[in-house]
Amino acid sequence: MSAIEVDVLKHVLSLQIRLYACRERLVAATDGEALHDLRIALRQLRSLLRPLRGLARCDELSEAAAQFGRLSGPVRDLEVLQAYLRKQGLSAAADVRLARLRTAYTGLIKSRQLSQLFSLLDQWPQAWRESGLEDHPEQVRQCVDKRIRKDSKRLYAALNDPAHDRHQLRLLVKRLRYALEAYAPEQAGHVGLKRAQSALGDWHDHLQWLSRAEVETDLQPCADTWQQAMYAAQTLADEALAQLATDRLFSRWHR
Repeated sequence: MSAIEVDVLKHVLSLQIRLYACRERLVAATDGEALHDLRIALRQLRSLLRPLRGLARCDELSEAAAQFGRLSGPVRDLEVLQAYLRKQGLSAAADVRLARLRTAYTGLIKSRQLSQLFSLLDQWPQAWRESGLEDHPEQVRQCVDKRIRKDSKRLYAALNDPAHDRHQLRLLVKRLRYALEAYAPEQAGHVGLKRAQSALGDWHDHLQWLSRAEVETDLQPCADTWQQAMYAAQTLADEALAQLATDRLFSRWHR
């Protein structure tokens, strides 16, 4: 195997171990970060696999990760809200959502999507070893560079679009950040991407909570505070995105 093939294999196996550990933490209910950590590992797995579409059953494994990501997303949103309510001393509202969370955790653990993900993870290393890519290591690197370049150009174009969609930008920022983390570690800790992702995440959380408050009456006392926090996060996000649009990060991938 070439160096990049070995690196991909090691990275997937490392993520598999982390995903198993997060699942066991979720089963044991040992902490409130198990699902969060699981979803981070899931995003990193998807970012690792995205450039490798069409190679060694990567598409199948990537889709399984995406399916569980979609399933677990609303549970994570509820988890963040419950923690916020608890921190604010709104115990009654927090307790109601904690009961929902426990049911949701059980559903995730027993889900077909999680079972399928781990089944494919178990099978994937053998498919990767047997892919025959050792004779064409340049193919893997070309796929990686092409994908990161495409993601970079899409983000750059969106950042410079006056009518940009913050939801779409949030996804594009995350996608590029995790791709760099997987394949360009010297840029993985990029401050601009981290800052933009954090601000957009804060904005997104408050936007989701405000939407919930429209139908969940026990949240309505929080609505004014959340509205102000959302606008503040929106301002910070726009500042971070404007700064990111001028960043030299993009020059490497736009040649």
